[in-house]
Amino acid sequence: MGAVTMLTADELRARLQAVGEAKYHHRHPFHERMHRGELTRGQLQAWALNRYYYQSRIPIKDALVLAKSDDPAFRRAWRKRIVDHDGDESGYGGVEKWIQLAEAAGVPREDTIAYKGVLPAVIFSVDAYLSLVRDSSLLVAVASSLTELFSRQLISLRMDRMKLHYPYLEPGLAYFVGRLTQAPEDAAFALDYVTKHARNREEQEQVIRALERKCEILWAQLDAIEHAYVVPGLPPPGCFLPKGEA
Repeated sequence: MGAVTMLTADELRARLQAVGEAKYHHRHPFHERMHRGELTRGQLQAWALNRYYYQSRIPIKDALVLAKSDDPAFRRAWRKRIVDHDGDESGYGGVEKWIQLAEAAGVPREDTIAYKGVLPAVIFSVDAYLSLVRDSSLLVAVASSLTELFSRQLISLRMDRMKLHYPYLEPGLAYFVGRLTQAPEDAAFALDYVTKHARNREEQEQVIRALERKCEILWAQLDAIEHAYVVPGLPPPGCFLPKGEA
């Protein structure tokens, strides 16, 4: 059997774009309900709290990526992501901004920071992302971040719809404002990296599969939140219950 022909750069990017169009969580019913203004304040609280577990693990994920590279230029570029989320001084990074979003929804800061009542399935899915990055090659770890190719459009839509349907969240939207510029910059770097460093068709397919896997992980988080707080609405014992909905 002959060697499999490599995808051109444009073909690889088209394959990645197709994954996002089909599997990115902008199509999840929970997000669609959010954008139609159909979620209760309690459901938004549950989303903000559970999503915080993911947000808090992003700089840890990026530290794992850094540890895989012996290229100082790569590390200098990638460590920007950690600063974006942790801040270069206390209180100014994306993680802190997400806590402020949860506070705007009505979740006490101390409960958010303590992951109080976070769903087990959310923890499992986020930890699966850390495992994917930790146990994979640098190429696959970088590729798993490529959901940022699709996030700007979702963030822009989310901000508009939150201001329209959930005006009480507006004081907590600083996280999304920052990501409007950060995510495209990060995505461009990661896309350029995987395009240049996937040196055969097998590695190109690994890149595509890594993006698929990341999309599945993001989808699984929303599946858990949807099941617990929307349909059928069955949070596991000990998990977050919105006030008045116990």
